[in-house]
Amino acid sequence: MESKAQGTDNGNYSGTVLYNVLSKERALRWRLAWYYAVAFLLLWVALFYAVVIPLFHRLPEKITIAQESLKPGQFVVERAQNMLYQFDRIGPKVVGSVANEVTTVAFLVDAVDNIRSEMRSDLYELEVDVQQPTGAFTIGTMTSMYHGIHNVVVKLSSKSSNSSSYLLLNSHFDSKPSSPGSGDDGTMVVVMLEVLRQMAISETPFQHPIVFLFNGAEENPLQASHGFITQHKWAANCKAVINLEVAGCGGRDLLFQSGPNHPWLMQYYKHHAKHPFATTMAEEIFQFGMLPSDTDFRIFRDYGQVPGLDIAQIDNGYVYHTVFDNFDAVPGRSVQSTGENVLSLVRAFANASEMYDTEEHSKGHSVFFDFLGLFFVCYTEKTGIILNCVIAVISLMLVGVSLWRMARVSEVTAGQISVWFLIILGLHVVGLGLCLGLPLLMAVLFDAGDRSLTYFSSNWLVIGLYVCPAVIGLVLPLTLYYTLKPNGQLSHAYHLHMSLHAHCVILAFLAIILTAIGLRIPYVCMVSMFFYAAALLINLLSCLHDRGYYWVLVVQILQLMPFVYFCSLFYTFLVVFFPMMGRNRDSINPDVLIALICALGTFFALGFVVPLINMFRWSTLVLLGLGVVTFVFSMIAVTDIGFPYRPKTNVMRVNFLHTRRIFYEYDGSVSVNDSGYYFDYQDRRALRPLIQSSVNLTGLTSVEPYCDKYVVCGMPCFWSSWCRALSSAAWLPRDQEVVAPANLGLELLDKSVIVGGKTVRYAFELAGPPHMSLFIRPLKGVVIEDWSFIRNMLDEPEKYSAPYQIYFSYGPGSAPINFHIDFATSDGDLDAPIFELGVVGHFVSYDFQRDAESLKFMADFPDFVHVMEWPALFKRYIF
Repeated sequence: MESKAQGTDNGNYSGTVLYNVLSKERALRWRLAWYYAVAFLLLWVALFYAVVIPLFHRLPEKITIAQESLKPGQFVVERAQNMLYQFDRIGPKVVGSVANEVTTVAFLVDAVDNIRSEMRSDLYELEVDVQQPTGAFTIGTMTSMYHGIHNVVVKLSSKSSNSSSYLLLNSHFDSKPSSPGSGDDGTMVVVMLEVLRQMAISETPFQHPIVFLFNGAEENPLQASHGFITQHKWAANCKAVINLEVAGCGGRDLLFQSGPNHPWLMQYYKHHAKHPFATTMAEEIFQFGMLPSDTDFRIFRDYGQVPGLDIAQIDNGYVYHTVFDNFDAVPGRSVQSTGENVLSLVRAFANASEMYDTEEHSKGHSVFFDFLGLFFVCYTEKTGIILNCVIAVISLMLVGVSLWRMARVSEVTAGQISVWFLIILGLHVVGLGLCLGLPLLMAVLFDAGDRSLTYFSSNWLVIGLYVCPAVIGLVLPLTLYYTLKPNGQLSHAYHLHMSLHAHCVILAFLAIILTAIGLRIPYVCMVSMFFYAAALLINLLSCLHDRGYYWVLVVQILQLMPFVYFCSLFYTFLVVFFPMMGRNRDSINPDVLIALICALGTFFALGFVVPLINMFRWSTLVLLGLGVVTFVFSMIAVTDIGFPYRPKTNVMRVNFLHTRRIFYEYDGSVSVNDSGYYFDYQDRRALRPLIQSSVNLTGLTSVEPYCDKYVVCGMPCFWSSWCRALSSAAWLPRDQEVVAPANLGLELLDKSVIVGGKTVRYAFELAGPPHMSLFIRPLKGVVIEDWSFIRNMLDEPEKYSAPYQIYFSYGPGSAPINFHIDFATSDGDLDAPIFELGVVGHFVSYDFQRDAESLKFMADFPDFVHVMEWPALFKRYIF
C-alpha cells in the first residue's frame, strides 16, 4: 500500500515538474529576446533627455531696446538688465546698512522718476511713498520687532477710473550678508520696474490701480511686508497680490502658491500666463513646511487676508544667498520669461471684474498643473474630487471587465482568475514597498558611511543610486513569480496585463484615500489612471486585448504623455531640492528626501512601463544588469566625483559668527569672558569636509552640553531657525579676543514691586547695532506675567516656551529700546534670582569691520566654501 501511494505521489510530482517546464518553455517562446529589453529601457531614457529636458529649460528670446518699436507693449529685457547691473553694483543690501537703507532706496526712487518722465501723464497718475514702518509680530518661535525699515511704494492708476480695488505687486530689494542679491530678489525688482514702465506708457488705460511694493526687509525675515500690509495707507485697498521671489538664479518662474480659496485667480493665470509653470503638488508641499524657506505671500495672506499668486524662479539654487548670486549668474532669457508672464498677468488682473469684490468669488481651492509649459490645466477642488473618484471607479470597472474577458478566453473560472490577480496585486504591493524601500536603503547606507550629498554636484548619480533600485524593487517580486511559478492555464501576455492592472488598482485606491483626507495631490493618480484606462478601453473595444502582446503597443503609446509629464514634474522637484539639501542643516539625512522623490517619480512615470521588462526573456538578467549599474554608480559616488562641492558653482555653505561672550552672575561677577566662532551647520556633512584643509578647527566642540547651563546654550543664535538647531551647533574657541565693532549696552533702569507685592517689574534700556536679540528664561518657580512687547508668546503657552526670543532690527539710525518685564514667583520671594537674560548684538553688514584675526581665519577656507559671517557680542545676565 505504501509503495503504491509513493509511486502515485512520484507520478504526480513528475507531472507537475513536466507541466511547469512546459509552461516555462511556452512562456519563453512567446517572449522577446532579453537584449531588446535594454533598447526598450533606453528608449524611455532617450525620451526624457530629448523631450523633457529641452522643454523644461525652454525660454523665450530676449527683446532688446532696439526691437521695442517693432514689438510695442512687450517686456524689454535689455532695459531690465541695465537696471539689474546697477542694482548688482550696489553690493550686499543688509537691513540697517547704508547700501540697503540709503543707496538702494535712492536707486529705486530715481528709477521710478525716470519712468514718470516717460509716462502718459494724460492717462495715468503715479504716486511714490517711501514708508518707514515700525511694528512687531511673531514668526517661527520669536517675536520680531522692526523700526524705521524701508518700503518704496508706488501706485499707478488710470485717471479715467475711480476703482478703489488695488492690485499689489511685491518684491524685495534687501539681501543676505555677502550676497548682492541680483537673483534673490533683484531680478524681480527690475521685472517690476519694467512692468511699471510698460503700464505707464500704455495707450490702453486699465481699471484698477496697481501698487508696486519694493520692500526692504524680507530677509529679516518678512518684516517690511508686515509693515506695509498692517500700516500703509494703500494696504486696505489691496484686493489681490502677485508676490515675486527667486529661489536661485534663473530658469522658469514657478507658481507654487495660489489663493487661498480664490479659484478665479488660477483661471486668470490659465488664460493669461504666457509661459505657464505651476503645480498643485508644489503648493501643498510648500504649505506642509517641507522647504526651509518662506515668502512675503504668507504675511499678505495672514495679516491682510489678501489672496493672490506666489511665483518664484527656481533654477540654480546653488548660488542662492551667496556671493555668486550676482549679475553674471542671471540669464537674460529667464528675466524675459518672467517679465512676459508678470506683464500679462498684471494687465489681466488690473482689468478683472472680480477685483471689485473678491470675497464674492471666494469659492474653494483649485487643482492646477501645466504640461511641460505647453498648456495649462485648472479646475476647482470640487471638480477634482469628482474626477478622482469617477476615473478611479471607471478604471476599476474596466479592470474587472478585462479580468472577465481573460477568464472567458482562457476557459478558466472567474474564481481562478481572481485568485491569480490577487496574487499579482499582492506582489505589486510588495514591489511598491521595495520601490520606495531600496532607494531609501541606499540613502541610509551612504549616510551611515558619511557619504551623503554625493549627487549635490553630480546630479546624474541619482539615476544609478536611486532610480535603478526603484525600478528593481518595483519589478522584482513579479519577475520572480513569473520565473519560478509559471502558469500554463493563462497566457503570459495576460499575466503581464494583470501586472499593469494591479498598478492601476493601487493608483485607484490611492486616489480615493488621498482625496478623502482632503488633499489635492491625488490628481497625479487620476492623470496616470486616465491614460491607462483609455488604453484599456481601446484594447477591449478593438479586440487587441486578446491578441497576444498587441495590447502593449496601445498602452505604451498612451503612456508617452504621462511619462513625460511625471518626469517633468519630479525633475522640477529635484531641481528645487538638490541645492536645498546644501542648506537643510545637519540633523536630517537629506538623501532620504532625494531618494523618496526619485522613487515616487519612478513609480508614477514608469509604473505602467517597467513591468513590461517581463515581456522579454531572462528578465532576471535585465534586473541584474540594473543592479550592476547601481553598483557602478555607487563606486563612482565614493570617488572624488561624488564629493559634493565645487568652487563657485556648487559651494559648501559655512555660517559662523565670530563671537565675544561676557557672562555676568547674579552678584555681578563675570564667570565667562571668552571669544570664539559659533558655527551654525548648514548641511549633513557639517565641517567634516574641512578636516584636511588649512582651516584650523582644533578645539571644535558641540554646544549641546552647555544648553542646560546657559540660556540658548550660551550662543548668539540669530533667528528662531538658528536657535532650534543649537543642539547640533558647534563652538571653536580662539585665544585672541574678538573685537566688537560697536557697543552693545543694557541698562537696568528700575526694579519695582507691583500688584500687591506679588510681581516684580524690571525696566531696561537696550542700545546697540541694527540687529539685536533678547533671550528671556525665567528661573525655576518663576513665570512671566506681562511685558511691554506684544503678548502673543505669553498668550499661547502651548505653542511658545522659554527661552523667549525678542528680535529687533532697525533701518537707518538705532534709538535705544526701552522695555519692561513683569515676573511672579511661586514662593513670593522677589529678592532671589528671578531670570536669565541673554543680550546679543549682531554686526551683520559690512558697515562694521571684521578684526584681523577673523579675516585671517576666513581666508583659510578652501575655494569650494562660501562663508556667511559677522561679529556678534553676547552678554548674559542673571537678575
